[in-house]
Amino acid sequence: MSALDEPLKKILGGTTAKVMAEHLGLHTVGDLLHHYPRKYAERGELTRLSDLPLDEHVTVVARVADARVLKFNNGRGQRLEVTLTDGSGRLQLVFFGKGIHKPHKDLLPGRRAMFAGKVSVFNRKLQLAHPEYALLDGEGGEEAVDAFAGRLMPIYPACQQIASWKITKAVDAVLPAAREALDPLPEALREGRALLPLPDALEKVHRPRTKADIEDARSRLKWDEAFVLQVALARRRMAETQLPATPRPLTPGGLLDAFDAKLPFTLTEGQRKVSREIFDDLATDHPMHRLLQGEVGSGKTMVALRAMLAVVDTGGQAAMLAPTEVLAQQHHRSITEMMGELAEGGMLGGAEHGTKVVLLTGSMGSAARRQALLDLVTGEAGIVIGTHALIEDKVQFHDLGLVVVDEQHRFGVEQRDALRGKGKQPPHLLVMTATPIPRTVAMTVFGDLETSVLDQLPAGRSPIASHVVPAKDKPHFLARAWERVREEVESGHQAYVVCPRIGDEEDAPKAKGARKETAEEAAAGEDKRPPLAVLEVADQLTKGPLAGLRVEVLHGRMHPDDKDAVMRRFAAGEVDALVATTVIEVGVNVPNATAMVIMDADRFGVSQLHQLRGRVGRGSAPGLCLLVSEMPEASPARARLAAVAGTLDGFELSRIDLEQRREGDVLGQAQSGARTSLRMLAVIEDEQVIEAAREEATSVVAADPELSGHPELRIALQALLDAEREQYLDKG
Repeated sequence: MSALDEPLKKILGGTTAKVMAEHLGLHTVGDLLHHYPRKYAERGELTRLSDLPLDEHVTVVARVADARVLKFNNGRGQRLEVTLTDGSGRLQLVFFGKGIHKPHKDLLPGRRAMFAGKVSVFNRKLQLAHPEYALLDGEGGEEAVDAFAGRLMPIYPACQQIASWKITKAVDAVLPAAREALDPLPEALREGRALLPLPDALEKVHRPRTKADIEDARSRLKWDEAFVLQVALARRRMAETQLPATPRPLTPGGLLDAFDAKLPFTLTEGQRKVSREIFDDLATDHPMHRLLQGEVGSGKTMVALRAMLAVVDTGGQAAMLAPTEVLAQQHHRSITEMMGELAEGGMLGGAEHGTKVVLLTGSMGSAARRQALLDLVTGEAGIVIGTHALIEDKVQFHDLGLVVVDEQHRFGVEQRDALRGKGKQPPHLLVMTATPIPRTVAMTVFGDLETSVLDQLPAGRSPIASHVVPAKDKPHFLARAWERVREEVESGHQAYVVCPRIGDEEDAPKAKGARKETAEEAAAGEDKRPPLAVLEVADQLTKGPLAGLRVEVLHGRMHPDDKDAVMRRFAAGEVDALVATTVIEVGVNVPNATAMVIMDADRFGVSQLHQLRGRVGRGSAPGLCLLVSEMPEASPARARLAAVAGTLDGFELSRIDLEQRREGDVLGQAQSGARTSLRMLAVIEDEQVIEAAREEATSVVAADPELSGHPELRIALQALLDAEREQYLDKG
């Protein structure tokens, strides 16, 4: 067993090891060596007491002039105040609570010591609160000063149960084992890119002597993470090219040509380009794996439908998977409308007959369901649209050629594999998402998919104006928002009002997809009211600012038939304002809806707000999106809303979102809750490393698919691909 696989309890003892395992997820020596410092404190040059700078970390050597314990809070609390002098000036130290006992014993008047801490002001006097200190009386005082003042102090990600300096001690105990670390980077690659050997990088990241040490160590450790991950993805891509698939070349004179001929508009250049990429993939004899990213409303459904028709022309079937019933019904409606009589076919193949487009969801009646299943197994239905009900064992296809997955991030791995198994050979796969994914994240999370991007909006889509409505600071802005909604309705349009929760919950669980609140928000709002709810808001609006308008509600806990009925009435223009939860976030298409008011907008994530906003401005009239928030102007939450209001570019917003969320959360979603394997690599900043690693990985795998010449790399891969990671990589 290598030294890095040693359990921590052998080296650190049971109690420390238990805390590290339970609270930091660290079990072995290797785990601890990869628990990198999050920053380094400079103990700083020794500073004279007369020159202390405010708010900076300083290290001073001084003598204790006096020390006294003071009581406060009616004697319940106590603090230790120590006055220092170094001949140039005086400085006060303060220790509180249980933290006073040791310094009270150590810091006796007349003792000389070194102190490190951050300078603050209290009662117009400079002070250090809870400084670290080292006594200098006795032997080796001067060397101690040098060692203490000159070092960069690692600060580790810690938790309440174990402080950073205890982790520092634990790392000291295991650091010698770093010499035995197996280096996963091929030697030629390491030397070609002038990267440190792994043992050196581990030593320098934990115990740097200079800032250059930290830089060298970090750039090496980033390469490890990027490279091993990209090798895993490159091997998956290679394996996919080995799978057989039925080629589905374009067939002239079929359904696709008939459909294109009746289109009332021309496709955008972007749609044509992406369609060509897809048709080329479909014509090959191994399965297509393509990710189609497109802004809300950029016409992804049109591109997907043309791909499905191309497959039907070859005698195959196409399945489209949607994450919710509302969305499946919506897709079914819009696809049958777009196809017109071509969707009423009795037979595959003949353009004049068209094909059948069936819907399959969990809540369908049994007769309709039986008919749909029969149409699939006989091949009568060329296109099926459904929820994960499509994946059940009972569903059999005549010849499944293409699977289109809408909103990828809502589908699990097992579900995709189950669908793959439905074809005689693995079907082609097209994954669509309206959540713009920065290139680097696409290369990391969806690294085994080829990517196509639709970045033009089709002609006829209108601009959307977005504004933040500060309801607390300026209540008349909110009143004006409701007037704007009335104005839109009076000019013949419709509006959405979105709320974070439904309102019939016992204790109001978090809305699905709502952001976790930050510590800053939690602190700001101990007495914060619960998020606004659909049922309450709808009630207030019908009695108040929207009295006399036709207001209805839509949320996830309604019966599917009721949901569908409300959506149909809204689409038909029989409802003026729809008060809804985020069920309308994806795919709902009502061109006549021009205004959206998002209540408690600060409770939603950036990309979610962008998705929601994409529901308006879908027709020829301009869209209006009002982001209502009670958060104070200076808060990060308001800054986030201002960013959303300031740009309609989803890629720009996804960058902002990522920077604010740390990529751990982004990859975390992709990893079904597994801890992110990226500790050093920052997906946004390290674009160049990720690209270079992808190139290197692709060529290493092409030359040696089994990695037989790289045993250390194989071991690193196995560690990455334990059960949880396997799922994450299967994300594509």
